[in-house]
Amino acid sequence: MFWWLNQAVFAMGLLRIISGTIELCAGLLMWRLNAVEKALMVNAALAMVGPLVLLTTTTIGLVGIADRLSLAKLLWIGIGVTCILIGVKAK
Repeated sequence: MFWWLNQAVFAMGLLRIISGTIELCAGLLMWRLNAVEKALMVNAALAMVGPLVLLTTTTIGLVGIADRLSLAKLLWIGIGVTCILIGVKAK
């Protein structure tokens, strides 16, 4: 299909496009529901999508470059992603 794109880059981009589409649909759904309580429920469901997409795209990217990185660099990247997730979930 897109022969000029690396498979990992294609998968990462497609995942982000799907994620953005979900976000837009959730926003439209909030408008349609027109109730704060229901909008909060939609928002809570959406809160799972962001970190999942982050982890998935990072994993795809790391698999795509794993042969060019040392184990130490892969470990540091893993630690960094973990810190991001902890920071996002901490209150």
